[in-house]
Amino acid sequence: MSLIVVGVDGGGTKTRVLVADEQGRILGEETGPASAVQPGGADASADVIAQLVRNALVNADLGHVRPRAICAGVAGTGREDAREALWRALVELDVADETVVHSDAAVALDDAFGEGSGVMLIVGTGSMALGRGPTGRTARAGGWGPIIGDEGSGAWIGRRTLSIVSAAADKREPETALTGAVLTACGVHDVHGLIAWAAAASPADFAALVATVNEVAGHGDLRANALIALAVEELSLHVRSVARELFGDERAAVTVALAGGLMTHGSPVRRRLEHRLKGAVPGATIHAGEVVAARGAVKGALRLLGLAVAHI
Repeated sequence: MSLIVVGVDGGGTKTRVLVADEQGRILGEETGPASAVQPGGADASADVIAQLVRNALVNADLGHVRPRAICAGVAGTGREDAREALWRALVELDVADETVVHSDAAVALDDAFGEGSGVMLIVGTGSMALGRGPTGRTARAGGWGPIIGDEGSGAWIGRRTLSIVSAAADKREPETALTGAVLTACGVHDVHGLIAWAAAASPADFAALVATVNEVAGHGDLRANALIALAVEELSLHVRSVARELFGDERAAVTVALAGGLMTHGSPVRRRLEHRLKGAVPGATIHAGEVVAARGAVKGALRLLGLAVAHI
């Protein structure tokens, strides 16, 4: 039997696991709960990943097989201490013979560009831009987490939506159709009920409100549209920062790949961002192909074993 590797894309809303052979052919997969690493939460993330890996192996009729390598690309591991903590937790759970941990943006970058140059913007529950320049040097922007960063992300939009609704209730802002739509989405009877809802909400819960914002914006609500425009501006700044750092100027030719739940083709935030990048990063060309971060993680697992990945 060919050796088996595992690629993981762990986000703030869901986790996707792919099982592949030494040629990179996908043999099985599993999708499950979020595994993004919260401060001090590496063990919990590792538990989620380990269970989904076991499920994916069973789905591929390989429940009896031990993977030779696992590459986990997980949100919240953009810094060395978080990557180290998750790596140790996965090694302790004995998921595979060899283990490597990267950020979710890093495995997405690998899928989009391999070892070539470009900028990867990943926008889901959180947000982060990661790029590789012509010399191989890398740079990042964002990825500071849901409490002090992740501008333009789903969780960021969700939190600001609640701020808009509370300000409208105080008459500090004009009335907005977001109020009724958000109360319905959160299952509360009045604006005051949002306090308890928000206190118990996870980043993924806040991110789920993006669908409500998009719907209300689509009906012409000025405040909802202004919020999306602000998110797009924040995201364009992520790309511009990395482009300047690696390519010298935002007018230099650079390919930008977009991934994550808010960047699906045709989504309102993606459409507006593609338009905004024409002015904010004039040298940008949008990567046309679909970016599959878990596939990039499979490449990372094969590379860990010294195997070819170019054809995947």
